[in-house]
Amino acid sequence: MTIEYDWLRGCATALVTPFKGNGAVDGKTMRGLVKRQIEAGVRVLVPCGTTGESATMTRDEDDAVIGATIEVAHEMDAHVIAGVGSNATSVAIDNALRARALGADAVLAVAPYYNKPTQAGLIAHYTALAQAIEDTPVVLYNVPGRTASNINSETVLHLARTVPNIVAVKEASGDLMQIMHILRERPAEFRVLSGDDALTFALIALGADGLISVASNEAPALMSRMVEAALGGRWHDARTLHFKLLALMEANFWESSPAPVKAAMRMMGLLEENLRLPLVPVQDLTRERLRPVLEALGLLSESESEK
Repeated sequence: MTIEYDWLRGCATALVTPFKGNGAVDGKTMRGLVKRQIEAGVRVLVPCGTTGESATMTRDEDDAVIGATIEVAHEMDAHVIAGVGSNATSVAIDNALRARALGADAVLAVAPYYNKPTQAGLIAHYTALAQAIEDTPVVLYNVPGRTASNINSETVLHLARTVPNIVAVKEASGDLMQIMHILRERPAEFRVLSGDDALTFALIALGADGLISVASNEAPALMSRMVEAALGGRWHDARTLHFKLLALMEANFWESSPAPVKAAMRMMGLLEENLRLPLVPVQDLTRERLRPVLEALGLLSESESEK
C-alpha cells in the first residue's frame, strides 16, 4: 500500500538555478529565491529538476543547490523534493542517497532519457531506486517531450500499487486520457501532480492533487492562490486566476525552458540571466514579447502586485 504524505499537495515550484557570470552556482541568490517562494505561499520546493538545468550540473553543484534549498525551506517550515533523475539507474540511486543525507523530504526522478527503456525497464529502474531509499518518498516524473520515454498509465499504477514509497507522479505528458486513467485507477493515497501549468486547472477538476510549477518561479503568490482555490472547490476564483496567468504559462515555453523564465526573472530583478550551454538567452523578439505579459500581471513591480 502507498504511504500517504499529507504535505504532498498544492503548488510546488520547480526552481530555476541561478548562475553567476562566471558560470558558478549563485548560492546567495538561490537562498533568496527559496525564501521569496515560501513567503509568497509556496510550501514545497523542487530544486534540480528540468527547470533547474540539472542535466548540465555536476554532483557537487547538485548537492550545493539541494542543500541550500533544504536549509532555507526547513527553517521556514516548508518541504523539499530533490531532483535526482538520471538515465543510469546507479547514478539516480547515488543522487537519491545524497539528497536523503542532505535532508530532502522526497525525491523526484525523471524517466531515464536517451536510453528509451521499455515499460519493464522503467519498472525495474524505479523499483531499484525506491528500494535503495525505502524510508524516503519517490515522485515519478513523466515528461516524454524531454526524455523520449513515456511512463504509461499501467506502469505508473503498477509502481503505485507495489512499491510503498513511490507515492506520486508528476505528469507532464500532456496526454489527458493517460492521466485520467491514472486518476481513475490509482490507490487512494497516491498523488497525481500536474507537470504542466496550463493543464493544472483541468486536472484538479478531474481529481489531481496539485502542481509542480514553472510559472510560480515568477508568480508564486498567484499560482498558489489558483491551485488552492481549485483544490478548495472555488471554481470561479480558480478559473479567473487560471486565465489571468495563461499568457505567462505559455510565454515560459516560447523558447526552451528555462530560458524565458530566466529572462523574465532578470526583468524582475531576481537574478542574472545566465544559462548553461547548450541553452542560451532568449532572442530579442521573445524578450520584447515577455515584457507586456509581465506588466499585465504586475510582476515588474512584484513586491506590491503579488500581495
